[in-house]
Amino acid sequence: MFQAPSTGVAFSIFGFDIRYYGIMLFLGMIAGIFTTCFVAKKYYKQINPDLLLDFFPYMIIFSIVFARLYYVLLSLDYYLKYKGEIFAIWHGGIAIHGAILGGLISGIVFFKFLNKKPVLPYADVVSYGLVIGQAIGRWGNFFNSEAFGKPCDLPWKLYIELAKRPLEYVSVEYFHPAFLYESLWDIFVFLLLFFVVRKIAAQFTQNAPGMVFFSYLALYSIGRIFIENIRTDSVLNVFGVPVAVLVSILILFASVILLIWTVLRYKKPANV
Repeated sequence: MFQAPSTGVAFSIFGFDIRYYGIMLFLGMIAGIFTTCFVAKKYYKQINPDLLLDFFPYMIIFSIVFARLYYVLLSLDYYLKYKGEIFAIWHGGIAIHGAILGGLISGIVFFKFLNKKPVLPYADVVSYGLVIGQAIGRWGNFFNSEAFGKPCDLPWKLYIELAKRPLEYVSVEYFHPAFLYESLWDIFVFLLLFFVVRKIAAQFTQNAPGMVFFSYLALYSIGRIFIENIRTDSVLNVFGVPVAVLVSILILFASVILLIWTVLRYKKPANV
């Protein structure tokens, strides 16, 4: 059984609360940067590691801003009523899809326009760190008692205190730990990217730039589609379908098309 601390505050410094949510996001960022640099130096010799390090501050800023903006727009009625909460990111409320969009935009601006470099090779390398960062960052949801699923009585059930339960489930104590499912799925995606997709891409000319990134988008989307359907806190539904599911389906569809395009564009050498 999982049970988050009664308060989301880990400790205080000079009266300023340091929350578990922020700690997990920070650890996710550090682990993601370390993973990206490790993979780049060992397996992607064509990547400039110094340029990659210069890119990370852009990516982090863009990702956080777009992740929050995306979430706020999906919950606009609430934030128009409580405007002071718009910037209270420590209370939770960032969206992975927004973070991915922000990271992609920052990559296009930084590599293509500022440094005249192709975007996709760097997107491939960053994908490894991104999914590891997501796996760790999801535990921030645990400490905030959010992103949980429907009621369950499984051995790995998650206890949610009364104040944070949906109104329709006020008499229920235990729920699916959806955050855990997504964290484990992210780890699985990383293993597939590292041990399978990377080796397949290496057989194509120029390592088939984009194959790892598009595979990441497709694999993450598959997991998100299934996991989102058991969550109770989808911020917006369209005709009864969570927006996150609709966006994931669109990303999955686009990623598959781009993967096919990549395979056709970067054919295997004749001797492979």
